[in-house]
Amino acid sequence: MKKMILFLLALLSNFILSQTDTIPPITPRNVQAFGYERHIDLVWWDNEEPDLSGYKVYRKMNNQWYYWTTVPKERSYLILSNLPLNYTLTLRVSAVDLSGNESPRSDSVVATTHTMSDEEFLDMTQRATFRYFWDFAHPVSGLARERTGSGDVVTIGGSGFGVMALLVGAERGFKSRDLVKKRMLKIVNFLANQAQKFQGAFPHWMNGSTGQTIPFSQYDDGGDLVETAFMIQGLLAARQYFDGQDSIEVQIRNRITQIWHGVNWNFYRRFSYSNHLYWHWSPNYGWQMNLQVMGPSESKIAYILAIASPTYPIPSSCYRYGWASSPFYVNNKTFYGYRIFVGWDYGGPLFFSHYSYLGFDPRNKKDMFCNYFINNRNITLIHRAYSIHNPRGFVGYNENCWGLTASDDPTGYGVHEPTNDNGTIAPTAALSSLPYTPNESIAVIKHLYRTYYSNLWGEYGFKDAFNPTQNWFANSYLAIDQGPIIVMIENYRSGLLWNKFMANPEIQQALNSIGFVPDTTTSVNESSNVLNQFELHQNYPNPFNPSTKISWQSPISGHTTIKIYDLIGNEIATLIDEFREAGNNEIEFNVEQLRNMSKPLSSGVYFYKIQVGEFLQTKKMVLVK
Repeated sequence: MKKMILFLLALLSNFILSQTDTIPPITPRNVQAFGYERHIDLVWWDNEEPDLSGYKVYRKMNNQWYYWTTVPKERSYLILSNLPLNYTLTLRVSAVDLSGNESPRSDSVVATTHTMSDEEFLDMTQRATFRYFWDFAHPVSGLARERTGSGDVVTIGGSGFGVMALLVGAERGFKSRDLVKKRMLKIVNFLANQAQKFQGAFPHWMNGSTGQTIPFSQYDDGGDLVETAFMIQGLLAARQYFDGQDSIEVQIRNRITQIWHGVNWNFYRRFSYSNHLYWHWSPNYGWQMNLQVMGPSESKIAYILAIASPTYPIPSSCYRYGWASSPFYVNNKTFYGYRIFVGWDYGGPLFFSHYSYLGFDPRNKKDMFCNYFINNRNITLIHRAYSIHNPRGFVGYNENCWGLTASDDPTGYGVHEPTNDNGTIAPTAALSSLPYTPNESIAVIKHLYRTYYSNLWGEYGFKDAFNPTQNWFANSYLAIDQGPIIVMIENYRSGLLWNKFMANPEIQQALNSIGFVPDTTTSVNESSNVLNQFELHQNYPNPFNPSTKISWQSPISGHTTIKIYDLIGNEIATLIDEFREAGNNEIEFNVEQLRNMSKPLSSGVYFYKIQVGEFLQTKKMVLVK
């Protein structure tokens, strides 16, 4: 009965309003249309009228304007998909309020699908990914929903990435600075005044309306220090970005400082003598999770911030004897010709090279172990080389389709890496690596868009993951995967988030105390990634019929020969006898294309031998007919 009364009152209120309100909304501002290769985006800045109902879109055809569709007030864009090249649309937009008043229409905008440049691919990807953190943000708190379909569940770490995404949106003009700073004020007020905190640390998940903790697992119902670190990383970048003297920007900075100073990093050492930070604390279960924060992992930023804290700092020695204390931290092995100074074999999942480096700029500096820009670049190139080698024969893997990380997959959710691979590629892996491998990552953007558009592209950009071997494509978007895409693309393009985060004086003081020193590597072009190990890979597939691929890596350029021999040492064929550049190489051996053969090759064991300068190596392969 109560619900019925409220419903009738709402109807009556709308009726009364419709009888008295005759003032239309303002015309939508900054209406733009962008033509890409397969779709057109129509975008505009949000109207701010409290009684806004939505937007109307008009299309011009045969010199006449026609009403086309209505867009709800929660969105400020329209996507027109699966279009052919050279398709043109002319459009206008108006705003409508709850009383039915309609604004004047915007000026007309025209867009045509066309073959895109690299810069247009980057614009397209950032613009679409930004929508996850703007249009899909929680309406009460402004924080990032954990994933599509998560309702009131917002994620603190993903929201930290989202804060950085908002700065990109303001800088690129996706939204006006005025709109973005109002959203930012909503976020920081919610975090300061409503969000539940545990010794100043936020939970992993919370309710976006109330700020109350939503347990991530049974014992993880309290403070999550690493997720909090991701949020603080974003907030400190925002504190530097919003440097104006108007009341909103001053409030933003003050709120961020309040939140930053309130995190008791020292409490999360658990013991006064501990060199380690601990990931979780719960008011119900205490230190039951008992998980030390240490590398190699995604959580380096937690130590940098804890040492930098003006209010609750930990000793700088905790970096060496806590964060870097694992016997697996230092690696120094070479995979596919690229050395890993710090990290797991083959580099681990690529989010290890992203999350702590959205704000922390690894260029120009090194600690007692390595330059992390070079290290992260090498790990990224190892992932790419692994996919080119494709030792498990998954469908779709190649030089333009690579990158393993944590993501949704056909069985649920998994952490994917070369040593734990089920054929699932997540776009965020390669796209968020763009500062380390710009040419290679841009090639992935183009390949994914052009090859898998209808299955992999949506309103918030590239969907979370796909597995071509199982013909599976995710319908989901996750904040922790979308955020690094837009942020790291921007760090490649302008260094915005790196520059703003590193401008906080506390950060440089912490790096000095840790022992970071200047280093010369400032960009991809200056980094040293020379192969220092020769390796002939096992052919794939093996056994094979009729063809197989032979790949190798060489630290030097030089005259290269690859020859095929039978079991008793007779030379069957010469595949290569020419100069080849250093690096990763591959050639196909097809028994049906051999020339000057008196009879076809029979099933059996054969050998392939490569020689490059003084390097000489042989492996065997099996032909099965």
